[in-house]
Amino acid sequence: MPAAVRGGSRVASRGKSPAAPAKAQARARGGKRAEANGTARVSPKQILLIAAGVLTAALAATLATGGRGQMLASAVGMGVDGKFGEAGFRLKTVHVQGASALATADIVKAAAVYRDQPLLGLNLDDLKARVEHVGWVKEARVVRLLPDTLMIAVKERRQLAVWQHGGRSVVIDEQGEVIREADPARFASLPLVVGAGGARHAGEILPVIAQRPKLMGRLEALVRVDDRRWDLRLKDGSLIQLPAVEEEAALLQLEQLDLRSRILELGFERIDLRNPDMVAVRPRAVVPAAPGVPVAEGV
Repeated sequence: MPAAVRGGSRVASRGKSPAAPAKAQARARGGKRAEANGTARVSPKQILLIAAGVLTAALAATLATGGRGQMLASAVGMGVDGKFGEAGFRLKTVHVQGASALATADIVKAAAVYRDQPLLGLNLDDLKARVEHVGWVKEARVVRLLPDTLMIAVKERRQLAVWQHGGRSVVIDEQGEVIREADPARFASLPLVVGAGGARHAGEILPVIAQRPKLMGRLEALVRVDDRRWDLRLKDGSLIQLPAVEEEAALLQLEQLDLRSRILELGFERIDLRNPDMVAVRPRAVVPAAPGVPVAEGV
């Protein structure tokens, strides 16, 4: 066929245009099918943008309609949670940091979350309040780690002693607060505090005694007397009576006495330290030998 001439230029004529690339044709066919079905694939990023727009619209509706808008916002929130779930933001893992093994189970139970729950739909303030209601927990922080993790970081109360009062034993912390979930039977190594007011004042006396390992190792219980002062009951049955004030000065007197006479090793019935000017020691009663019974080998 002769060449066509336009504006003085010769342009070769062509019978047809080249075929469109296969990928472009596939995308076109896919788009038509999606339009025919009324659906389209949306990326997680697009879902987040859509959700943000919906939340903004819900907020505007709430402000415009007053209390009636709260129901609308709630319904919209449920829809947004669903969109986030479709994007993969569902709970898979809960990490608890700063808690002992005993405390962790109670913390997870109090959190009351479940697997595949929409992660962005969680109310973190409510969750934090539930966790801090657990007796083990002094304070908590709750963080979402997208796409599927919840982190609960806690500061655990330090177990100070077992408090026995009114026929009941409980574990207390340094402020004398009861750790409700702690089983006293699991904390046999903690000091035993007995009597009314003992929990409130245990945090004052125990650190002072802990500075004296020799005495601490012999301690059976601290007994609060009339909620005024302490008696120290030792494992061998001996009793040390402390004054209502200046307990540390009285314990210093006891240390000096022990250095001179090794009184803690020899044993005694009672040491009265209530008077700072005089230390009264009552020796352990000696049981006389029965008549006719040898008192030493070879006698």
